[in-house]
Amino acid sequence: MASASSATPDTLPAWQTLRTHADQLKHVHLKTLFGDDPGRWQCFTRQVAGLTLDLSKQRWDEDTLEHLLALAEEAGVRGAIQALLSGKRVNTSENRPALHTALRLPRDASLIVDGEDVVPAVHESLERMAELVEKLHAGQWRGATGKPIEDVVNLGVGGSDLGPLMVTHALADFRPEGVHPIEVHFASTMDGSQMADYLSRFNPETTLFVLSSKSFTTIDTLSNADTARDWLTNRLARYGSMSASAELVVRQHFIGVSACPEKMSEWGVAPAHQLRFWDWVGGRYSLWGTIGLPIALVVGMANFHEFLAGAHSMDEHFAKVPLADNMPVLLALAGIWNVNFLDIRAHSILPYDGRLEYFAAYLEQLEMESNGKSVTRQGNTINYSTCPVLWGQLGPNAQHAFYQLLHQGTQPVVCDFIAPLRRYDEVENHDTRAHLKAQHRLALSNCFAQSRVLMLGDDALDDDGPRPQHKRYRGNQPSTTVLLDKLTPSTLGALIAMYEHKVFVQAMIWDINPFDQWGVELGKKIAGETQKILEHDGEIQSLDASSRGLIEAFWAAEDHE
Repeated sequence: MASASSATPDTLPAWQTLRTHADQLKHVHLKTLFGDDPGRWQCFTRQVAGLTLDLSKQRWDEDTLEHLLALAEEAGVRGAIQALLSGKRVNTSENRPALHTALRLPRDASLIVDGEDVVPAVHESLERMAELVEKLHAGQWRGATGKPIEDVVNLGVGGSDLGPLMVTHALADFRPEGVHPIEVHFASTMDGSQMADYLSRFNPETTLFVLSSKSFTTIDTLSNADTARDWLTNRLARYGSMSASAELVVRQHFIGVSACPEKMSEWGVAPAHQLRFWDWVGGRYSLWGTIGLPIALVVGMANFHEFLAGAHSMDEHFAKVPLADNMPVLLALAGIWNVNFLDIRAHSILPYDGRLEYFAAYLEQLEMESNGKSVTRQGNTINYSTCPVLWGQLGPNAQHAFYQLLHQGTQPVVCDFIAPLRRYDEVENHDTRAHLKAQHRLALSNCFAQSRVLMLGDDALDDDGPRPQHKRYRGNQPSTTVLLDKLTPSTLGALIAMYEHKVFVQAMIWDINPFDQWGVELGKKIAGETQKILEHDGEIQSLDASSRGLIEAFWAAEDHE
């Protein structure tokens, strides 16, 4: 599926060629690359599924791309793509497939995995989700006291939170008309701060909680769920009716989403209010299925299916288009070049559209949880760099925060600029539409200008007269620009899928498994042991001096309450 088990990526012939090539190219300024190649935009730009990918501001040339494509071939990327999409066991450490792409297959498709077609079960789960969405949108879902639900709180963390939160915010303009109004909220923090706010404001009679956890054992989520259950039962009991019994409260005020139906039932979620997904869907890849219930509640099932269709169109592109024109592959290769050959270890995600406020946070998990690995799939320690440190913020805000470092700091950073070409076409009032479109042009002006200055430095200025060093800009900072024709459910689906596939291609070249997260699991285990000690149910003397001191400080604070 990838490189031979006896070979590590850095021993492949193309990797060695790229090292030599990088020594020759790394001192060439981007302004020189543009000056030497008038056709650079056409050479390094691709379009599909309502997206335009501009890689012309990367610090590479056509020879670089040729060598990188050779590396992809030697690393077995073609076969790996086929293995992923056909349901092979690409999650090697857990010996199972990674079938998030199956969640967006059309109903008439077929995908046989271990002798079973998984598509019917996927669409059955979507149909069950649609039934719950329709009931809530019709105002027919009643709480324990008979009032229709008005607020839905998604209880989840990681992939059960970041994806749905990001998409519901991005697609808030696509709320269906004529439905019972439902407001969707998110609580992920284990410290209870979000819950404390919601429980102080919401009406328990009209609040529904969606308990989303793949394993249904995540302590962050279950602690919030227990708090919500106690709040509901205690508050609703005040209404003086046996109809508000604990059993009825849990049945009418909780939906469960998990790969473990038996654990949902054990907690008390009614079987009719359980939505399922499967262990072959990683948490950070799960928003396409029933974990996407909050998305469907905000945008409606028709738009949710458009979202899936956009992602599927990128899947088709990924599967069928040659590597040289394959957008996820090219995006991945640019990252490989920056990390492994230009030694750029920082990557910033900069959307120029307020609706994409949470996109950087979503990609932080997608990329760093997937590819933050230091061991190959064969269990060997890696001696080359893998995933860079990834962070970001809305570009217009970030300009007033950390762009100073981008332009004049000592740390090289590669940036992804993301923006829609069109916006506000649907605003009815002519004057308001004109003002908003002017603001959109302002955002695009800043987006395009910032990437240009990062590339050219001082040469972006018309007047390059004498200036002190602290007013000079070196430029030569690489960037990618992703343009959406318009931000819609379809183009957002394609955008997310493009980044998912980028992560996979990079993992295959680095020879790592992007579908496990053992570092996360270790943290959970140690936290559980520490919690017991905090509650005087463990042996503190086994800990290091710092941990003992911190716990004793907590005990002392408790004693003063």
